[in-house]
Order: sequence, then structure tokens, then C-alpha cells
Amino acid sequence: MDMLGYEFMQRAFWAGGLIGLIGPLLGVYLMLRRQVLMADTLSHVSLAGVALGSVLQWNPALSGFSVAVAGGLVIEQLRRSYRTYSELPVAIIMTSGLALAVVLMSLKQNLSKSFSSYLFGSIVAVSNTQLKLIAIVAAAGLLYFIVLRRPLYSLTFDEETASISGVRTGLLSFSFAVLTGMTVAAAMPVVGVLLVSALIVLPASIALRIASGFTAAIFIAVGAGLTGVFSGLTASYYINTPPGGTIALILLVILLVTIGVQRLIKLRNRRSAHPSTTN
Repeated sequence: MDMLGYEFMQRAFWAGGLIGLIGPLLGVYLMLRRQVLMADTLSHVSLAGVALGSVLQWNPALSGFSVAVAGGLVIEQLRRSYRTYSELPVAIIMTSGLALAVVLMSLKQNLSKSFSSYLFGSIVAVSNTQLKLIAIVAAAGLLYFIVLRRPLYSLTFDEETASISGVRTGLLSFSFAVLTGMTVAAAMPVVGVLLVSALIVLPASIALRIASGFTAAIFIAVGAGLTGVFSGLTASYYINTPPGGTIALILLVILLVTIGVQRLIKLRNRRSAHPSTTN
């Protein structure tokens, strides 16, 4: 394909492929742990970190990355303080992150104009430094899930039982929060703050609709994520649409088609089980 002859498209496909690999994998665990809004919250926190870096003349990408990781740790700490109200820490951090971003953006003129790439994503403008950061996060995430797959499985489905069986649930939960923050921050250049949760949640939603087991859900989610990223990048190149939004819409279409096909199959099975009788 002619688009792969351009270096910026090569970086875009590498970045998208890496995030399409680790994001859906993380999404499966987040959905099963009922922490699906955590990705969206940390994307807003990361935006505040980008604004902080711009105001203090630091590297915005690195400051956003650091603040997203810190936000994940704070959410996990608050989750343990408000066990009865598990959704409260997410609401606290999301509103705090948005408020901080708005205030910081007001401190520097013309700062909001440069935020469009962070809000909506600009994968075709991914730099070599950002690509290296994404690669490091993806490699660390894959290693994390491979090495800790069994304790993570126990923690995901029953935290109390995991603790009784000897799993250090506190440390594991905090490390999972750190990985979530890292993944969200790394995904920002691909789809932007407003759509980062789509790349993490939608493939996992597709997988959990059709998977017969946990392992199958992992592979289906990753497959759906990579399909959405690569087809979205290709479509955006040829029809000149924003890559992040195109990727999210394709994943949404795949989810809707999956739901529709499932309903048709159920309807056909129901009719087969109860055939109409003719006189």
C-alpha cells in the first residue's frame, strides 16, 4: 500500500498496533473488575498533566504520563477508603483533573489551541520519542500480564478469596492502577483524551459478548482492537477523516454488528426450538 511508503504512517501503524495490543487486554480486566470508567478518568487527569507541563515548560507528554500514573495510585487509595461507594473515587479524580486542567489552561495564552492533538488524537504526528514510550509501555504491560496472570485472575474475580490464598492484593491492585495510568497516557497520542477509553473498552465489550471463556475474551479483544486500529488508520488516510474518531467508530460498528448477529442467532434458535405447526 502506498500509504506505508510514508514514514509518519509507518510510525502511526506501529503506535496504533502497540496500543491496540495492550489497551484491549487491559480493558478486559477493567470491565471484569467493574472499573471501566477508570480509563476515562485517567485520560482527563493526564490532560491536566499535559497542561501542567506546558505551563512549567516541561515535556507535556512526560508530565501527562507522570500525572496519569499518580492519578491511578490516588484512585486506588481512595477506592480502599470508600469500599462501599466504589464509584466515588472515580468521580472525585475525574472532576479534580478537569478542574485542574481548566485552571492551568487559563494561565497560559494560546495553550488551548495546542490541545487539539491531545483532545482528539494525532496518531499521524506521533514522534519517535512518543513511539518509544508507547513501545516501552506495551512491553511492560505484556510482561506484567504474562508474569502475574494467575494472581491477576484471582484478584479480578474474587479479591477476598485471592487475599486468603496468599495473593498480595494491595500491592497487586496498586501496580494494576499504575499500569492503567501508563496505558492511558501512552494511548493519548493515538486517539486523544476524549476517545482513549473507547480503544480500551470497546474491544473488551466485543470480546465479552461472544467469548466462551476468559482466555478467549483476551484474544478476541486484542484481535478486535488491532482490527479497529488498522482499518481505522487505513480508512482515515484514504477518506481524510480524523484517525482517532475513525478508529472508535469502526470499533463501535463492530460491537453493534456483533450484538445484531447474536440476536439473529438467538431468534433463529428460538424458532427452530418451537417450529410453527400447520393444519
